[in-house]
Amino acid sequence: MAEDTYRTVKTVSEGHYTEKRSRFLSFAIPVRTPAEAMEHVREYRKKYYDARHVCWAYMLGADRKTFRVSDDGEPSSTAGKPILGQINSRELTDILVIVVRYFGGIELGTGGLIVAYRTAAAAAIAAAETEERTVDETLTVVFEYPSLNSIMRIIKEEQPEIVSQTFEMTCEMTLRIRKTLFENLKTRLLKVETAYIPPADSCKIPKLPE
Repeated sequence: MAEDTYRTVKTVSEGHYTEKRSRFLSFAIPVRTPAEAMEHVREYRKKYYDARHVCWAYMLGADRKTFRVSDDGEPSSTAGKPILGQINSRELTDILVIVVRYFGGIELGTGGLIVAYRTAAAAAIAAAETEERTVDETLTVVFEYPSLNSIMRIIKEEQPEIVSQTFEMTCEMTLRIRKTLFENLKTRLLKVETAYIPPADSCKIPKLPE
């Protein structure tokens, strides 16, 4: 995978696993922020209020450095970490995986729990439709109207996404392009007479799903 791409799930998917009468229901959910992930956790806890445990793990960001796990009362590291391990094994991000356990009356032991949560998480992820997205950067270029043709020619050749545009005597365009192409676009735009790029407007923004 290129340095400016990442993989995530497109929609919610489900899986299940049964071991010694304990049922494990699993869900892979696309999320973008910790707050969004926790809102889903609250929703599933409310929906499956009669379950013994609602365990989960999430991974966020193109750099895959933001993550959190929960064993929700299971022995330490027997649920959240195995779930996260399945996310990592598929190199996914912007994903929350929840595994709901209905206890079947027979203890599974530490090893059995790890296998069960890992297997259930893998089932939900395997059922998910995944997609590759690019890590994009944005910039705002400001220029005088007579430079419009030169700017538009560069845009046609480099093909950034036009986020917003204003055409008056002083024009302004906000553009988004994948990370590896950003510097070339910026360099070309700055060569246009009257064009300048306010440094504070340059920022990294993951491309949103369509």
